Amino acid sequence: MQTPNAAVWFEIPADNHDRAVRFYETVLAVTLTPEACPNTGMRMGVFPGAGGASVSGCVVTGEGYVPNQQGVVVYLNGGDDLSELLSRVEAAGGKIAVPKTLITEEIGYFAHIIDSEGNRVGLHSRH
Repeated sequence: MQTPNAAVWFEIPADNHDRAVRFYETVLAVTLTPEACPNTGMRMGVFPGAGGASVSGCVVTGEGYVPNQQGVVVYLNGGDDLSELLSRVEAAGGKIAVPKTLITEEIGYFAHIIDSEGNRVGLHSRH
């Protein structure tokens, strides 16, 4: 039996939904899929996933979702080299809070960014 992922879904709060979606699409070079939740009034921009076994999440705007820099830090896949993503952060309206930092050779690198909404988000890559 395969051990399931510890995380199954994440939601990154946004005040300005369109701005936040543009930020992540620009930095990660992906397209988020728009989803509406008619019963809740929430708007979501869903990150692409690699099938049913992958963990995914969304940028979400709605009642009770408040961007912040404290609390849980979600780590997004930084691809082959964090340097590429980090080079797009400031132009997309964010800030680099912790630059590309080696954890160990086996684990790879991490960085923290402050997104366009004020959330602290982690990035991870092997190189």
